[in-house]
Amino acid sequence: MTTPPKPASRPERVGLLRYLRLFRRDILSAQPARLYRAKMAEFRTPFFRSYLINQPDLVDLVLKERPMDFPKSGRVGEGLRPLLGDSVFLTNGADWQRQRRIIDPAFEGGRLRDTFPAMVAAGKAASARLSEGVTEIEAQTSHAAADVIFRTLFSIPIEHEVAAQVFTRFRDYQRSQPVLNLAAFVPLPGWMPRFHRSRTKASARAIRALITRLTADRAAAIAAGTAPDDLATKIMTTADPETGRRFGTGEMVDQVAIFFLAGHETSASALAWALYLLALYPDAQERVAAEATALGENPAFSDISKLTFTRDVFREALRLYPPVPMMVRQATRGERFRNRDVAPGSQIVISPWHLHRHALLWDRPDAFDPGRYGTEAGRACLRAAYIPFSTGPRVCPGAGFAMLEGPLLLALLLKDWRLEPVQGRAPVPVAHLTVRAKDGIWLRLHRR
Repeated sequence: MTTPPKPASRPERVGLLRYLRLFRRDILSAQPARLYRAKMAEFRTPFFRSYLINQPDLVDLVLKERPMDFPKSGRVGEGLRPLLGDSVFLTNGADWQRQRRIIDPAFEGGRLRDTFPAMVAAGKAASARLSEGVTEIEAQTSHAAADVIFRTLFSIPIEHEVAAQVFTRFRDYQRSQPVLNLAAFVPLPGWMPRFHRSRTKASARAIRALITRLTADRAAAIAAGTAPDDLATKIMTTADPETGRRFGTGEMVDQVAIFFLAGHETSASALAWALYLLALYPDAQERVAAEATALGENPAFSDISKLTFTRDVFREALRLYPPVPMMVRQATRGERFRNRDVAPGSQIVISPWHLHRHALLWDRPDAFDPGRYGTEAGRACLRAAYIPFSTGPRVCPGAGFAMLEGPLLLALLLKDWRLEPVQGRAPVPVAHLTVRAKDGIWLRLHRR
């Protein structure tokens, strides 16, 4: 049976200088093989200590039980601040709590039902754009995921002038900026450059300018009483129940930037890898196609419950290729982890990439097996060692949105198309803004 692709290398041991060189080139290939077996690992620099934790109870401690004691590391913002500003992805404490109180109602169950027709329309449009022959599928899933975001957030299709410009600019941005800047692991003095490429900064400015146009136009429509009842309107008209404050245009630009990153970039990554996995495993592909065909031409929201195997395929793609491979928290006080003292200020790295492929937790961790979620062991791992959207209070507010969108788009595409891998073009996963393929994911498409 074919084994899904892994990074270009898993060195057994890596010294600091080699690690920094590998990290700068590709986060995933820099990770030594022993980290896929370790419960905890200490990473030392001349400046500070960093700890990778792979033990489920420690992950729960940091993310679920005491999240306020482990805020997001400010070093994460070193790489993403030019695009995301003070979005909910980067803030901590009272600012983050206020932002979540405004954002979370937009993604409640009833709102997901309202977004479903827009998702179906985007999925059908994505299928119609495909053609027979060899295709680089990441570009297609990026287009589809961006279409979903613009239709559900601003009620405009990807063909809209501003939406198309945001999408084009974002393609430039996502290939030039890693999800973790090197500064996340090496503290830098204020005068030292932050490793932002000039192209990255220019793309971020252009994207934010375009988003500002969209949010300002929506604010005017809300004031005039002509705004559509979509996610943007819901978020911009929701007041913080504790303070009564709403997002202004500037704050909304920050939030839309992370919605686009989280809702477009991550969904595109997961969907592309899921399609590649299905191309590798024809039997699984036909099961998905059968579930999709049973939906009929115009699926209803209630039909999503019928996509049981398709959902497990998407889950497995998220396990093997979690879009955000690592998260960094910071210890605010002294801790004791696995009989080691963890000093205040230490970086705590929680890695879905390692946790999801951990040899001590998962049966055949590198294998594609959607059926594992029907076993007790698989369900136990889902509870203890599966965090593609993080977990606890800082779980991605769009997690339910993604788990509706992913299986639905898979079904709509597989209903019309049969997929085959292209010989000699096996993708190599690397971490840009999300886990993507080094040279794209190439598939051969046949119309059903």
